[in-house]
Amino acid sequence: MQNILVVRTDRIGDVILTLPIIEALKSSFPTARVAMLVRSYTSGLAEGIADIFLYDRDREGTIKHFFEMLSEIRRAQFDAAIVAYPRFRIALLLWLAGIPVRVGTGYRWYSFFFNRRVYEHRKTVEKHESEYNLSLAKAIGCKIPDQPVARLVITEHEKQAAQAVRKKLELISADRLVLLHPGSGGSARDWKPEHFAQLALELSKRGFCVVITGGESEEELVRRVTQEAGDGVKSFISTLSLKEFAAFIQTAKLFVANSTGPLHIAAAVGVPVIGFYPPVRVMSPKRWGPLTDKKIIFVPDSAQCLRCKGDDCQGNDCMEQIKVNHVVEAVERLLA
Repeated sequence: MQNILVVRTDRIGDVILTLPIIEALKSSFPTARVAMLVRSYTSGLAEGIADIFLYDRDREGTIKHFFEMLSEIRRAQFDAAIVAYPRFRIALLLWLAGIPVRVGTGYRWYSFFFNRRVYEHRKTVEKHESEYNLSLAKAIGCKIPDQPVARLVITEHEKQAAQAVRKKLELISADRLVLLHPGSGGSARDWKPEHFAQLALELSKRGFCVVITGGESEEELVRRVTQEAGDGVKSFISTLSLKEFAAFIQTAKLFVANSTGPLHIAAAVGVPVIGFYPPVRVMSPKRWGPLTDKKIIFVPDSAQCLRCKGDDCQGNDCMEQIKVNHVVEAVERLLA
């Protein structure tokens, strides 16, 4: 295999947990060109790791139509494609592009477009998302590592952007920076904003420099948490690129968040993380946990929830089991 395409066209965390495929392919096929087909929003995550093909828009931001993508992929003359996020449109695209080896799930009605099929139901959560992805790479003879690795390549330009943010927030001398990220974009059950505010207050009392972070769509949430936390707690609404935001996260001692993309970004740049996950099988840390040893993960027990009574979490009620004082203890333990 000399020209391999990996396809992952969904969200931040999903793309990061697909990056171990890139590492494994480069190790198994050291002379091969490895590329990723991703959305423009997440494309920066793979920069410096793989060649980038944009799925939804071109580099000027114009919507990229199906036949434009088809022409682009045909010209690239890929030997193989590995589809980690199967969709009919993608399966058809790769088949029409004439890619000789097309790896994908065997459990979709359009799986006949794949000629190397992998039969695993991810919803049963028998292993981690990165391991499911690596199983696909195994179908083309790729050697699978014992420990999946996801890393981001941070450039000097991105580090400078991060330092500019620190300067703007008056954090240049802050060496005990903790970032709290209360949003999740609807990807999981959330720990309540008031708990993040109380956590920020308690950490601030203990001499940590605390910043509440979020994207532009989370501005109201970030403002609310910051106001409730009181004086001394700062906020940062990111207008940076994902890699610039990753560089800013990399300057912190700790990142605390719900199960969301930025939690995986923090893990990928080597920052210790604390994550809050609901007791829902398909959302569990067994499948979606951050790829790092430097972590403490909180998962409530749904059997202790009067609403859920041992079944999958039906709302945010279970998340109330996660107490602020326990998280404060986890922060001190992780940073000891």
